[in-house]
Amino acid sequence: MPRALPLLGAGLWAPAGAPGRASEDGLSGTGGTAPAPDRLRPSPGRGRGGTVRAWSELFRVSALFSVPGDALAGAAAVGRRPGRGTALAIGASLCLYEAGMALNDWADREEDAVDRPHRPIPSGRVAPSAALGAAGVLTAAGLALAARASRPALAVATGLAATVWAYDLHLKHTKAGPAAMATARSLDLLLGATATAATARSTGDNVAAPVASVRDALPAALALGAHTYGVTAVSRHEAQGGSTAVPLAVLATTAALGAAVLTADRAARTSPPAARAARAGALGEPRPARAKSPGEHTPVRTGGSGDHQLVRTREPGAHRPVPTRGPGEGRATRPHHLTPADLLLTAFTGAYLRTAGPPLLHAALNPSPPLTQRAVGGGIRAMIPLQAALATRAGAPGSGLAVMALVPLARALARKVSLT
Repeated sequence: MPRALPLLGAGLWAPAGAPGRASEDGLSGTGGTAPAPDRLRPSPGRGRGGTVRAWSELFRVSALFSVPGDALAGAAAVGRRPGRGTALAIGASLCLYEAGMALNDWADREEDAVDRPHRPIPSGRVAPSAALGAAGVLTAAGLALAARASRPALAVATGLAATVWAYDLHLKHTKAGPAAMATARSLDLLLGATATAATARSTGDNVAAPVASVRDALPAALALGAHTYGVTAVSRHEAQGGSTAVPLAVLATTAALGAAVLTADRAARTSPPAARAARAGALGEPRPARAKSPGEHTPVRTGGSGDHQLVRTREPGAHRPVPTRGPGEGRATRPHHLTPADLLLTAFTGAYLRTAGPPLLHAALNPSPPLTQRAVGGGIRAMIPLQAALATRAGAPGSGLAVMALVPLARALARKVSLT
C-alpha cells in the first residue's frame, strides 16, 4: 500500500503515490527523485533509540509550517486579534499534528518495512514503542494546552484528537478517509477561533461567546475542509492514476472557493476587528426609518453654512428641490476604493488558485500517476495561501502576511528534512 503524505495541520495524512520520492520544491512531497542509497540504511553513528535526525524525520518537522495558519484564520474569523488563546491553540495544534505523524508511522510500520525501509521505525533508528509513546504524550500535551485556553477549546481539541487517531488507525483505508481529513482541518481552525474568543472573553470582553465564535468561524472552516476533501479525493488515485472526473471536479471546487473568498462582504474585510464584533449587537445596526403621518411636513435644508442654515417645510405633494451641502457635510454613502487589504486579498487568492489550479488541470488532461501526484502536491502547497486569504478576508491582513511569511521557511527546512 502506498505511503502517506502530510496534508493537515491536524496531523492527518493523504495517501501518496510513489514511495521514497522526495519533493521537487520541498513542499509537495511528490515528484523529484528517489532517495540516495545511503539514505536507505541507518548511518553507523546513529543510536537505535533514535537521534535528533531520526526524530525530525519521524515528525516531518518541515511540515509544521502549515499549522499556525489555521489558528490565525480562526482568530480573524471571530474578529479578534491573535492573543494568548491563539498561541495556546497553535501549540495544541502542533502537538496533535506531531502526534498524528508518529502514530501514522507506527500504524504503517509493517508496510514501511517493505516499501520504505529507510524510514526511522523500519530502519531501527526509532523503536515502535517509542513512536507510539510519543504519540500518546503529544496528544495529552495538546489537550492540556487547549484546556488552558477554555473548556470549549478543549471540547474542540478532543474531537480533533479523536479524528486524528481514528484516521491513522483505521479510516485512512476506507471511503471515509477524505471526510475525516476535511473534518480535522475544519476542527483545527475552529480550535483557534474558540480559544481566541474564550480568552478574550475571560479578560473582560464579552463580545464573542464560544457558541458565537463557532458560528462566525464556520464559513472559513468549511472552506478549508472543502479544499482538504478535494485534495484527499485526488490523492486516492495518485498511485494508479486514470481518474479524469475527480481532478476536474476538484478544479471546479478550487475555482469556486477562490471566487467565494474574493466576493465576500467587503465591509467585513475593511472594518477593524472591534467594529466587526460590535455589529453582533445593536451598535452599528441601521435604524429603521420612522413612518410619517399624513400631512406631516418634511424639513428640507436650503443651503448655507455651519449651524446657520435655513430650514423650511414642504407641503405633501410639492416638488422637492435637490438639497445642497454646506461645508463639512459628507455624503451619506461613499464609493469604496481599493485598500491595501483588498490588494493583499487578491494576491493571496491568486497565489492559491495559481498553486492548486494548473496541476489539477494537467492531471485532468493526462491522469497519469506523476501528474496526479503533482496535483496533490499543489493542493498541499495551496493550503497556506488559502489560510492567508481567509484571514485577510476577515479583516486581519497582518495575520495573512504572517501566514505567507512561513512559506520560505518551510521550503528552507524541507531541503534538510524531507516531508516523506
